[in-house]
Formats: sequence, structure tokens, C-alpha cells
Amino acid sequence: MTTLSKAKLIAVDGGEDIEFMFNPNQLDFSRSISLEQAAGARTEQGENKTSFKHPNPYSLKISNIILDTYEKGTNVLDLLQKFTKAVEFSEGGEGQNKRPPIYLFTWGDQNYLRCFVKDLSFKLSLFMPDGTPVRATVDLSLEQVDSPTPSPGQGTPSPNASQRQGASRSTFLK
Repeated sequence: MTTLSKAKLIAVDGGEDIEFMFNPNQLDFSRSISLEQAAGARTEQGENKTSFKHPNPYSLKISNIILDTYEKGTNVLDLLQKFTKAVEFSEGGEGQNKRPPIYLFTWGDQNYLRCFVKDLSFKLSLFMPDGTPVRATVDLSLEQVDSPTPSPGQGTPSPNASQRQGASRSTFLK
């Protein structure tokens, strides 16, 4: 018998993992190239000259993530709290070191993206008679981040297995 694998955001920096209650039905990846078009410089055909700068990080949009606590009769905001913490700065960051938690988005054996949650939106859509919300729909935008590189004088960190597996920019393009 095959076990259903859950999609997850695994915290790679000591934060809290987020396991999806129901798996997404679609993953929307995108990537763009940064470029500069010089308005004054023209090609022989009269078009603007284009300078290609660099590829931007991959983005992943996951829409309609359902959280439902109706059968338990508990407040869905308790489950939603893990998602809302993902768009706050990690504790202990000072000045320029402040940043959101870093995750590895996985589903089954597939490691898709080492990322942070760039955008979160949610809707509350079902309520108990006393007004307690019991269903939420979440939309996430994730953006790829590279593995950290140690500064001179720092020791080499010992990454855990999920960090080692998520280190490549092309993780999901195997």
C-alpha cells in the first residue's frame, strides 16, 4: 500500500516546518532574466541595444492551499499561524541580518526549491455558529534563495541532509 506524501516547507534554519494539510493541485514556477535596454543606443535595425544582466531567482506560486478544522471544531487560525510566521523576520536577526525564515519546499522524494515566503494571502471561508473560523484558503509565493556562503574567518557549517539536498539552484530541474 502506498502512503500519501504531504507537501512541506522544511525549515532549514531552525524555524518550524509547515506540513500542508491537503496537497496542492498545481505548482506554478516562473523565472525571468534581468536586462537593460539603452534608449540612446540603437542596433543597425533601429532597435534598442539590450544588455543581459543575470537570471533572476525562480518563483513558485501555490494557490488554494486548504486548511480545515471543521470536524474538530477548533480554530483554523492556530494552523494558519505557521504560515503567518513565515512572512516575519527570524528572531535574533540584527540590522542587515534580519530576514525571513528559509525553507526547502518538498513533496514526497522531490526537493523543489530552497526559498523564503515572499507573499502570503489567505481567506477565512467557514465559521462555527459562535464565529470561530474553521476553514482557510492560503495562497503562497515562494522565491528561491542560494545556500549561504561563510564569511572569511567563519568555520564551515555542517548542513543537515535537507540543506545538502536543497543547495543547488537547479534542484527541481533534474
